[in-house]
Amino acid sequence: MSTSTSTSTSTSSPPSPQIAMLGLGSMNGAILAGLLDSAVNPEQVRATTRSAATAVQRAQQYGITVHAEQDDAEANRSAAGDADVIFLGVKPHGIVALAAEIADALKPGAVVVSVAAAISVDMIEAALPQGQPVIRSMPNTPLSVGLGVVGLVPGTHASAQDTETVARLLGASGAVHVIEESQIDALTGISGSGPAYAFYLAEQMAEAGVQLGLDRALAADLAAQTIYGAGKMLVAHQAAGTADAAGLRRAVCSPNGTTERAIHAFDDHGLPAAVQAAVNASAHRSAEITDELRSAD
Repeated sequence: MSTSTSTSTSTSSPPSPQIAMLGLGSMNGAILAGLLDSAVNPEQVRATTRSAATAVQRAQQYGITVHAEQDDAEANRSAAGDADVIFLGVKPHGIVALAAEIADALKPGAVVVSVAAAISVDMIEAALPQGQPVIRSMPNTPLSVGLGVVGLVPGTHASAQDTETVARLLGASGAVHVIEESQIDALTGISGSGPAYAFYLAEQMAEAGVQLGLDRALAADLAAQTIYGAGKMLVAHQAAGTADAAGLRRAVCSPNGTTERAIHAFDDHGLPAAVQAAVNASAHRSAEITDELRSAD
């Protein structure tokens, strides 16, 4: 069975694809911000939103062309028809309907990328022309600051070049891993939902600081910077092969010191079990939503 592997970007300079972002919610917005920060030309991108007001806001925010479905019933089809790579960024329950809507407007070989949780590759492929390349992805929101994680599941008709193209687009703003679809619920539980875990930890650390007498703004900054710095330190050490999370934790736990006492408190209050339960809950809910949406069809 294959395992998750990081996908490196090519050293050559292939032609820049035309990109369509159908929907600009939090995930497609994060992807778009990462693309633009990685020097994708705004002229390569066309996007759609439901409302005219949101289209105006997003056009000003990102400097791209954004069309509203409210003003143009053909907005999604027009954007997709010109594109080489199409990111479907609506809610999970709308992904299959959106794929069906744009199906006969797509260029042969255009790659359709779903960024929604719980929608399987076969559900999307069934709504598109036979042979249309599909890639299922599970990105997380830190893509918007160049520090994201993305899982990619190539569909039946997605070639290695198709996967490389999408990995190259996303790889400039995060770590890309090509995985089997059977692994995507686990990836959702760790990295898809994971930013919220880090935010929640920062929230609780800051609140504890306030309870100890710190100013709220100072406590929030201490928590945020600590998590940010620790994350970068962990990534650097793992990339170099010098330490993993457990090794770094042990290195800062002096015997009978302050950090060791804190870690013991985490253990005494059941943090390992709580984290396992949280990751499992996210992964299991992802699988449940897939079953619910498949049954609805």
